[in-house]
Amino acid sequence: MSTSFVPPSRRVLIDCVRSAVTAPSLHNSQPWLFRIDGPAVEVYADHGRLLRVVDPEGREQMISVGAAVFTLRVAVRRSGYQTRVQLLPSSDDPALVARVSAARPARLDKVTEALAAAIPHRHTNRGPFAQVPVPRQALSRLRDAAAQEGAILRVAEGESRDAVLEMARTADRWLRERPEYAREMRRWTGETYHDGVPTWAAGPWDALGVIPVRDFSRLPRLLRPSEPYEPHPTILVLVTEGDTRLDWLRAGQALQRVLLTATWLGLAATPISQPVEVPTVRRILTGTPALPVQIVLRIGYGRTTGRTPRRAVTEVLMPDGPSDPATSGPEEPSVGVERTR
Repeated sequence: MSTSFVPPSRRVLIDCVRSAVTAPSLHNSQPWLFRIDGPAVEVYADHGRLLRVVDPEGREQMISVGAAVFTLRVAVRRSGYQTRVQLLPSSDDPALVARVSAARPARLDKVTEALAAAIPHRHTNRGPFAQVPVPRQALSRLRDAAAQEGAILRVAEGESRDAVLEMARTADRWLRERPEYAREMRRWTGETYHDGVPTWAAGPWDALGVIPVRDFSRLPRLLRPSEPYEPHPTILVLVTEGDTRLDWLRAGQALQRVLLTATWLGLAATPISQPVEVPTVRRILTGTPALPVQIVLRIGYGRTTGRTPRRAVTEVLMPDGPSDPATSGPEEPSVGVERTR
């Protein structure tokens, strides 16, 4: 005997969007918008929040939106539904990056339940980490998390780690010498209420000079507090096979699965974005054969810190209904269709 499909209510989908906006984003820019259309939520890139100095091509913006897409996927699954995800569903509207649809009801599996439980606790930790090695088993689980989303997560160790950190410091110095970079940083720094990185979340300088900590404090460098960071940090490099908008979007989903898995395992994480924001440094970091580097992460065991602010759901939710008749009908499997695992 078959049963009819009862889609999630609008209130349930709004709660799913509320979870999605907790995703990480470059400078906490939160460059996303959402539209509810029946049992689906469409996810858009908010190009008005593009960081044109460090991210002129929108690569990091797409990674940020991809992280929100993955969080939305998990939230819909937590609500008791299977999901269907169509990436870049409309060639006529490049701002529409994904459509997440609730499908048939399904029981919640233990992995998704754990990822969902980690959503409200995941946040960037810009402070020093304990000088305690991350267990190999935990690193293996993080690599598996990236692989499930079609990305590759590498652990940089020894000379490889030192080389990555040297490239990160070189890129950080190059960026800080650009007046336009300083102006863009000021836009996303200070006493923010809904977006950006507030001063309290900036973190101290690394007294050892190992970690290039992004300056969100607005304080002169001599007045900013400093602490010794771990001298041998655990550095992860997330790479993809291609470097298209679709690859960037998938990298964002892989990043968020990795970060939620890390949170589940009690690990803290900091993105080190500078080396992928300077094209010459990113090319060297990618190496040969070319597997484009999308993000560098530092992970470890850190002190408890707070979460940066988020825009209200009312600010990111567009009017309900289909945006394009070509994308509002039944979805068919295609290259851009993925299912949650």
